[in-house]
Amino acid sequence: MTDIRFDGRVAIVTGAGNGLGKTYALELARRRARVVVNDLGGSGSGTGASAMAAELVVQEIRDAGGEAIANADSVATREGGNAIVQAALDTWGKVDVLISNAGFLRNNRFEDLTDQEIDPIIDVHLKAAFYVGQPAYRAMRAKGYGRILFTGSASAMFGHAWQANYAAGKGAMLGLSNVVAIEGSAYGITSNVILPTASSRLEAEMTPGFMEIPEFAKAFQNADFSLAQERIGPEFNTPLALYLVSEACTATHGVYSCNSGRYARVRICAAEGWVSPKGSVPPTLEQIASNFEQICTLGEYTEPMTPYDEFTSAVKAARKQGVYP
Repeated sequence: MTDIRFDGRVAIVTGAGNGLGKTYALELARRRARVVVNDLGGSGSGTGASAMAAELVVQEIRDAGGEAIANADSVATREGGNAIVQAALDTWGKVDVLISNAGFLRNNRFEDLTDQEIDPIIDVHLKAAFYVGQPAYRAMRAKGYGRILFTGSASAMFGHAWQANYAAGKGAMLGLSNVVAIEGSAYGITSNVILPTASSRLEAEMTPGFMEIPEFAKAFQNADFSLAQERIGPEFNTPLALYLVSEACTATHGVYSCNSGRYARVRICAAEGWVSPKGSVPPTLEQIASNFEQICTLGEYTEPMTPYDEFTSAVKAARKQGVYP
């Protein structure tokens, strides 16, 4: 297999001063990408700021013979997002790759979450994806090529107690990426979501309070972590992340999981379900109740890639069930 390289490509990695983002930036540079290493330099809970984190990664890249610049603008403001992208344009004249990775945690019970625990999380995950993503997308569209990778989380896709704020921000990446993938398909731009699993400094923000939820605690206690030993470092996520933003990868509109060295596509699908009787009268609640098991049974399923695909799959199910000819 031919080596996958990024010669001549310009990549922006947000939150690249530590953890996942740092491994992405280092490997991109090793494979000859020119990298904007963005990091505000805050803590795992999003407090404080320092340019040092980004500068140290840039120095490591340059010491190894690579090209990189440091940027400490905040992804959580439109001005900061524009400045990050403009740094790439001013230095190298284009943007080919965006890995939207910056983030932090502020855990609490759903009912106890304050505005100070909700707003900054939404800002750094959801709004930042727009603030950096929009100017990057415009630059990519102008050149007819781009690769965008948004960072989601298993906490959003599958659920994690005491992380309603984080899950809401990360879950939004799915909807955002799906739309960017559809619109970007006209301009050579792909968009995907990665669900990384990594041991990082964010673990310090993971209080054990979530163990108060019996069923969730049971899932944690019964989980088999044997594969995870020595396989949950940030670097185990890097190969998939970089493949998804490489020229070699044309996949788009997808969600991909990394866990303990297992890489898998995560799909949103629709069961065949139950089709209500023919005609213009909606079913009753009682009819829904009596057919709920069939509604929930996966059976033959479809994977709608647009809302309109679901109309087509509904007709297919209706015909199969004899409701419509």
